[in-house]
Amino acid sequence: MTMATVLAWVVGFLGTMLMFVAYWLAASALCPNVVARAAEQYRRPFRLTFLGLLMVLPLVLIAIGLLKLNNPVVVMLGIGVIAGSALIGFIGSAGLCLRIGQGLASPSDEQQPWRRVLRGGVVLVLTFLLPFFGWFALTLWTLVSGFAAAVLSIRESRRGATAVPQPSPMTPPPTIAAGSATS
Repeated sequence: MTMATVLAWVVGFLGTMLMFVAYWLAASALCPNVVARAAEQYRRPFRLTFLGLLMVLPLVLIAIGLLKLNNPVVVMLGIGVIAGSALIGFIGSAGLCLRIGQGLASPSDEQQPWRRVLRGGVVLVLTFLLPFFGWFALTLWTLVSGFAAAVLSIRESRRGATAVPQPSPMTPPPTIAAGSATS
């Protein structure tokens, strides 16, 4: 193995890690409410994993079927299905980063809330460095569970948007300070 090969692998891993963190930060900046609801979905990670597999597996099988066809337009559609699924997975897994980042609280979080996603993303992406398990199993689990978290949080937001708003409780009457003149 030459030094160029080692350097190519190191740069490839670092670039991939930076790409993951960049997508998570972009998702939290562009869809903060979806990411916040996705973070709440991660209270039940096994449920997200199961639902994610049920949702993603048919999409992957359809995409593989499309990629096997010789029509370039259909092949591009298959690539689009895979890319779209991955993008939704990144949006949902930004919620996992937020959840991890909330566990690593910092005083600067009030002024810069995006730092929670950054801290959680760095920790999560560092777990991907473990050979084989981190490279394949953990990375795929993050995207699959993220897909389910994003879909459930978007569904939850739509359900909340169509629900009839509840009347707000009445505000209590103002109190009169002792010793004030009343007429």
